Order: sequence, then structure tokens, then C-alpha cells
Amino acid sequence: MNTRNLALASLAMAAITSGAAMAQDTKPMMDKKPAMEKCYGVAMAGKNDCAAGPGTTCAGTSKTDYQGNAWKNVPAGTCATIKTPTGMGSLTPIKS
Repeated sequence: MNTRNLALASLAMAAITSGAAMAQDTKPMMDKKPAMEKCYGVAMAGKNDCAAGPGTTCAGTSKTDYQGNAWKNVPAGTCATIKTPTGMGSLTPIKS
């Protein structure tokens, strides 16, 4: 009976310590979120992230594809490289 208790205690300790090690491994990954920026003129109709100008309230309210005053969050540094049928993405609202 004593050997069985010792084996169960050993298994329990192994489970606890491996769980703690796994929790420590995931924290650095959660801290490294990529920097994002607002990119105007790249959102599809109804797929903008927020504030699509007059007549709209927030996310998902853009009326047309590539609406100049609707934005999407994109990884920092990529906005000006996004090509659309109406031109490139912009860090400032695009006049329609």
C-alpha cells in the first residue's frame, strides 16, 4: 500500500511541475503581439474595424469595398504596400 501511495504522489508531482513549465513557456508568446496600425481604403464592405465616417457607427458598417474613410487594423509597416483595385492603402482617410 505504501508503494502505491508513493507512486501516486510521484505522478501528481510530475503533473504539477510539467503544468507549471508549460505555463511559463506560453507567457512570452502572449507578450509579443505584433504592432498594428489603422489602414484606410483596404476594407471590404461591412468588414471594417471601426469608425467608417459619417452615416456609420463602428465595426462592420462600411457601405462599399475599399471605402476611403473605413479602416482595418493591419501589421505595422504593411499598410502602404497593400494594393487594391482603387489604389494603395493609406495611413490617413482617403477622400472619395
